[in-house]
Amino acid sequence: MTAATPAPDDLRTLRRARIAIAVGVVAIAFAAIFFRRTAPTPPLVAAGLRLVLASLLFAPFAARHFRTLTPAIWRDAALGGLCYALHFGAWVTSLALTTVAASVTLVTATPLLLAIVAFATKRDRPTPRQLLAIPVALVGTAMLGGSDAFSSDALLGDALAFVGAIAMAGYLLLVRRHGEALPVLAFATIVCGTGGVVLLGIAAALGLPLTPPTAEAALFVVLATLLPQLVGHTALTWALRHVPPTTIGLATVAEPVGATLLAWLWLHEVPSPLALAGCAVTLASVLLAFRRAST
Repeated sequence: MTAATPAPDDLRTLRRARIAIAVGVVAIAFAAIFFRRTAPTPPLVAAGLRLVLASLLFAPFAARHFRTLTPAIWRDAALGGLCYALHFGAWVTSLALTTVAASVTLVTATPLLLAIVAFATKRDRPTPRQLLAIPVALVGTAMLGGSDAFSSDALLGDALAFVGAIAMAGYLLLVRRHGEALPVLAFATIVCGTGGVVLLGIAAALGLPLTPPTAEAALFVVLATLLPQLVGHTALTWALRHVPPTTIGLATVAEPVGATLLAWLWLHEVPSPLALAGCAVTLASVLLAFRRAST
C-alpha cells in the first residue's frame, strides 16, 4: 500500500459518506414538490413548521448528547439555525414566485460559493476535477433553469433562491468546523428548533396563521419533514463529518435535476428541451466530481 492509498477503514468511511450523500440528494429533491403542495399555507409557516416538527422528532434520540456539547457546538448550532431560517424562508418563498426548476437551480449555486471560501481560507480547497466540475455544473444548472430563471416577473423569486444558496453555504461551513466530533442528532435538533422558532416568530409578527389551512397542506408539511429534512439533511450533515463542503455542494447540484423531473411528473411543469439537456450536463458534472472524490 502506498502512502497515498487510503487505509481500509478510511475507504469504508468514504463509501458510507458517498452513500449518505446519494440518499440525501434524492431525499431533498422532493422538497420543492412537497412545499408546493403545502399551499395555501404561507411559505414562512410551512418552512417553520417543518423545522420545528423535525426538532421535536430528533429530540428524544438526541437528549443524552446535549450535556456533552461544547460551547463552540452550541454556538455554531444556533448560528446554523439562523442559516436554516434564512435558507428555508427565502427559498420556500421563492417557490411561490418562480418555477421549481428556476428556484432549485439558483438555490444550488452553493458549490461556487464554497469554492470561493475555500480559496480564501486555504482550507478544503477543491480538487482539480472538482474545479472542472464546478463550471460544468453551473452551465448545466443554468440550462436547466432556462430563460425564466432571470425573467422580470420572477426576479424576486430568483433573488430569494440565491439568498437561500448563500445561507446553505454558511450552514455547511459551520458543520465542517467540527468534523467527526460533531454529534449529528443533537446538532440537528438545535439547528432545526432555532430555525423553526425564528421563522414562526416572523410569521406571527406578520400576522400570518401558524397552522396549515387544509388537511392536505398539513400532510405535505409532514412529508417535507420526514423525507427531505429528517432523511436528506441529516444524511448530508453526517457526510460533512468526513468530506469537504465543496463535495457536498457539488452533489446537491443534482437536486434540481430530480426536482425538475418530479415537477414534470407531479405538477405537470413540462421541462423544455434545454432544461432536459441541462439535466444531462448537471449529472455529468456530479459524476466528474465524485470520480475524483472516491480515489
